[in-house]
Amino acid sequence: MSNNPFVNAGLAASYISIVASVMYYGPKLAGPIDSVIAPIAFLSLFVLSAAVMGFFFVLEPLRLFLDGHREEAIAFFLKTVGVFALVTVFFLSSLLFISS
Repeated sequence: MSNNPFVNAGLAASYISIVASVMYYGPKLAGPIDSVIAPIAFLSLFVLSAAVMGFFFVLEPLRLFLDGHREEAIAFFLKTVGVFALVTVFFLSSLLFISS
């Protein structure tokens, strides 16, 4: 894991982009799936995504906090969330721009 909040937020955005691309293009390549496996796969992906996002957002601040660097831990977490918020605003504004 990186000690740079910009890298962590970028990795989170990249992970989301990859998952979204697979979800968007997968059915077009394989066709729709109508079985019990689809909801199982969706819930598994949801849990995996929660774990990956926790890793990207919480691991380094938790390490800093446990080492006694409370202020640095809070600053690191807020920087990571802030950068990710900017990435999210970029995606949302891109969506609005494309749809109009």
